[in-house]
Amino acid sequence: MAPRILMMDNPLSAMDLARELAPPEMEMVVAPLGSPEFEAALPGADFIVGFGSRAIDAGLYARAPRLKLLQLLSAGYDTIDIEAARQAGIPVCNNGGANSTAVAEHAILLMLAACRRLVWQHQSVAAGRWRGNDLAGTKLYELRDKTLGIVGLGAIGKKVARLANAFGMDVQYYDIRRVSEAEEDALAVRFRLLGEILANADIVSLHVPLTPATRHMIGAAELARMKPTAYLINTCRGPVVDEPALAAALAESRIAGAGLDVFDQEPPAADNPLFRLNTVVLTPHFAGPTWDNQQARFRNAFDNCQRVARGERPLWIIPELAG
Repeated sequence: MAPRILMMDNPLSAMDLARELAPPEMEMVVAPLGSPEFEAALPGADFIVGFGSRAIDAGLYARAPRLKLLQLLSAGYDTIDIEAARQAGIPVCNNGGANSTAVAEHAILLMLAACRRLVWQHQSVAAGRWRGNDLAGTKLYELRDKTLGIVGLGAIGKKVARLANAFGMDVQYYDIRRVSEAEEDALAVRFRLLGEILANADIVSLHVPLTPATRHMIGAAELARMKPTAYLINTCRGPVVDEPALAAALAESRIAGAGLDVFDQEPPAADNPLFRLNTVVLTPHFAGPTWDNQQARFRNAFDNCQRVARGERPLWIIPELAG
């Protein structure tokens, strides 16, 4: 019997491409998570591939006695019940950095858009105000010579560092694991403690996974340490930032602005106070999925399925299950 890949159908994934790239020696079933088709295929599934969901829990693992791997198409895994996977003995793997270029570029995009107030400029032109009503009071900033503080120097953080260097920025970073001096030199980055990053950076860019340790790691106290001219960029996970505290800091001009691709609640509620601010740039958790990286995400996923089918250890197991 051919190994079965159960692919969770999702609008963010090009299923025609997935079918084209799927291992020919394997059967692939595509169905939305929780659908009758998904449930019918689940008992015979060797691999589940798709984006994370809280519906992937102990009950699902119990209904999948043949399951050998949960392979995510995303980098983040905060919606996964890690303990349930541990108890079931199922490795959970992320996408191996397949979307790291896209997220890094999006972080730079948000920096530029926030520092140059791109949304406000667009709205001014569209409303017939041309350069706005307060030209003398409008401050626009370059990235060149600004200090960038990267929080989390993983695959995405490293690519942000390389891009920022091309803009002539002074790049500092904080991570719970400091990289080697040789890698710091290659990336042209300097290690700083988180408090130093917050106090000194003109732009703070967040690139950490959402874990109990990182939830609300940027709260009211941390925002108070930032300069009033500083910007906060978040392309990782919304709950890493205390969103009400950020909205208050922005409303009171305690920091200059923010660029956010992620939110505490997704999609945000219609009355979210961030919507009333003109110093923020908001995008709908769209930094990662691009047409360009679809192929890499699928190839990484299917390669991992084939590794496990051969009896090998999969790549990119999430840290909590890697021991």
